[in-house]
Amino acid sequence: MFGDTATSDAPGLTYKSGTGRWVLAATVLGSGIAALDATVVGIALPAIARDFHAQVSSMQWVVDGYTLTLAGLLLLGGALGDAHGRRKVFVIGTVWFAIASLACGLAPNVAFLIVARALQGAGGALLTPGSLAILQASFTPDDRPKAIGAWSGLGGIATAIGPFLGGWLISAVSWRLVFFINLPLAAAVVAISLRHVPESRAPGPRQPLDVAGAVTISLALAGVTYGLIEAPGSGWTSPAVLTTLLAGVALFAVFAHIENRHPNAMLPLVVFRSRQFSAANAVTFVVYGALGGALFLVPVVLQEVSGYSALDAGVALLPITFIMLALSARSAALAAKIGPRLQMTVGPLVIAAGLALFTRVHGSGDYWSQVLPAVLVFGFGLAINVAPLTATALAAAPAEHSGIASAVNNDVARAASLIAVAVLPVAAGITGDSYLHPAELTQGFHVAMLIAAVVAAAGGLLAAATIRNPVRRAAAPPPADVNSLQCMNCALDGPLLRTPPRARKESAEGHE
Repeated sequence: MFGDTATSDAPGLTYKSGTGRWVLAATVLGSGIAALDATVVGIALPAIARDFHAQVSSMQWVVDGYTLTLAGLLLLGGALGDAHGRRKVFVIGTVWFAIASLACGLAPNVAFLIVARALQGAGGALLTPGSLAILQASFTPDDRPKAIGAWSGLGGIATAIGPFLGGWLISAVSWRLVFFINLPLAAAVVAISLRHVPESRAPGPRQPLDVAGAVTISLALAGVTYGLIEAPGSGWTSPAVLTTLLAGVALFAVFAHIENRHPNAMLPLVVFRSRQFSAANAVTFVVYGALGGALFLVPVVLQEVSGYSALDAGVALLPITFIMLALSARSAALAAKIGPRLQMTVGPLVIAAGLALFTRVHGSGDYWSQVLPAVLVFGFGLAINVAPLTATALAAAPAEHSGIASAVNNDVARAASLIAVAVLPVAAGITGDSYLHPAELTQGFHVAMLIAAVVAAAGGLLAAATIRNPVRRAAAPPPADVNSLQCMNCALDGPLLRTPPRARKESAEGHE
């Protein structure tokens, strides 16, 4: 079923060839499945909650169950593709994702849905790394940037139509179609991949996989997430909450120990010796935490407080995606010219202003005066910040670790969103069935947006204090290279985003 061809030293597909177009189609559809799912589930949460009479904590788990396994297994998924064949793992991940999507759509209760979402995230961890890795391995160096650019642009279109499509499916039929729509797309990905996508893997002998690290980090994230979500209902001093929180923290320490000693660690700690890399990821964690927590609540409030339909809620957030598609490339070019520090400082402050403007949303639901100003300011802040932030994290790592650097930045963003979805509603007093009471939900939402705004602004101040612009040198840069996961952290589990991938521009910041 699967080929076993090793990666050639000189991949031979050209952008204009028939096979090249098929490879591009498979990777765009494959990554589009994950992007579409992440986009529309947030829109579907109110309908799911009403169907299952679920509480806020269950809705948190519907989102975090997926993010938990995706974040915990993403690095392992990339390593599996390198070792056993990128096409093979990509196809397996697509089939796995489709089966889990079917289970989500057929879920008889919320507990079943949460488990199915966790399985869906595991499939996404196999699927996601393979998309760009296949393009990198299959196309000639000259045509690789064209293929990556087309992948980004077409994927951006998929992300843009996601809220509209999801909202229409939910309003017209049922939230279950949000998951069923993945099945025909997955079937097309598998058929195209098996027929047209060449197999590739990392050259040289297979290295032992860091299974212990993957299991440990997944359990650590699970323990902390469980404790944070369950604490409001069970109490912070509950034995179950205390045990899982302490176990999660302890497992983070165990994970660091494993990675420090494992001969083929999925997260080589050496990459954090670059202060610029560590700083960029710290800013990523803070800013994406604010984004993830806020975007978990916005679609719910638009529907439950402002009276929007699922379709209206999806369409209401579309300007964010359009702003990103229009301005991200220009933002990246500006950062390459003047350095990233200014944009990484100003961008989160503008995001904070947009989040604060969401406190204007209340029961009347007027889009033009309440929602659109917040959406526009928020979108401009993202366009200012996201591309320089991602590029800085990638450029700060040593060249031999560029792929790991991208995967780490992706995982940091997802872990931040995971924790924020668990923490922000609790901190704002949105617990139990408060989403069924518009006045109570409105008050909690306003508090949550102010908290998220403060966190986002703190990210900007952190960037001002820690990020340094590269020192320009006269030496010519080496050939551009795009690693296998560049900018995928922009595909949040919310109604957003893709930043067009950029060829890695060598900077001489010196890995401090």
